[in-house]
Amino acid sequence: MASNKHVVPEAREAMEKFKMEAANEVGVTLNKSYNGDITAKQAGSVGGQMVKKMIQQAEQNIQNNNK
Repeated sequence: MASNKHVVPEAREAMEKFKMEAANEVGVTLNKSYNGDITAKQAGSVGGQMVKKMIQQAEQNIQNNNK
């Protein structure tokens, strides 16, 4: 069963900002509260963009650690 609990609860605000930035990058308008009216395709685009950005960051971290 999926959960929306954050491992670090203090990160909630940063994650919301990250989600909003990713949504903006793919042209999806999100509200600060309810977003049940967006399509599955839009939600997938936002999630995909978030994953893409996380992978890029991880790759950068790996590269910086190997220097």
